[in-house]
Amino acid sequence: MPARLASPSGSWTLALRPPAGGATVPVVNTFPEAGPGESINLGKPSEPRPSATILLLRDREQGGPVEVLMLKRSAESHFMPNVWVFPGGSLDPEDGAGIDGLRTCAARELEEEAGIGLDLSNELILLARWVTPEVVKTRFDTWFFLARSPDGAEVRPDNFEMTEALWINPADALAAAGAGDMAIVFPTLKQLEALVPSATTSEAMKRAAADPNASKTVLPKVIGDERNARVVLPHEDDYPD
Repeated sequence: MPARLASPSGSWTLALRPPAGGATVPVVNTFPEAGPGESINLGKPSEPRPSATILLLRDREQGGPVEVLMLKRSAESHFMPNVWVFPGGSLDPEDGAGIDGLRTCAARELEEEAGIGLDLSNELILLARWVTPEVVKTRFDTWFFLARSPDGAEVRPDNFEMTEALWINPADALAAAGAGDMAIVFPTLKQLEALVPSATTSEAMKRAAADPNASKTVLPKVIGDERNARVVLPHEDDYPD
């Protein structure tokens, strides 16, 4: 399968060929047509835009299982049309700077895209930081945050960027992607994988808070050729220097 390059709201990239080393990312046999913002750049890499994404969590019932909010991007989207993502987007000047600005950005995007207001006094815990591969024209430096959903929150997709919403267990989302029922790109899959070991929202947030590598930048790279491209991660043996 050829690689799929993309970039935006909390996920982008070459989807969905499993990386080397026995990773659990599934192969998807069908995928929506790429948007015009997903073009390949073989020249000087562009500067990644700071951005933030929020994985909003809730427990289906007391004691779990944990569920995460996912949104489906519009078919008219410039980036990743018809792909399932987490709420998120680029940092705006009014969001502020540093980690507090990124948290503000994540909460703002959640309200804009899903209609859920989040009190910034609530915990937003960093899960991971991923940067779009250098061969993608439009790049993002994306910070993924975990947050607990407000009680009784009602999801209202904006029907502009996002057209559908779904609360789903992370393992179920991975299974749906593997079956070709949900189009999910590589970084989003990896964040879902990170949630699988946690039975509840509290456990997921506790794990993330204890991770010393959460702020470490992950820059996937693409190896191979146009007909047989593959994403590799920094810990893998064939990751280019």
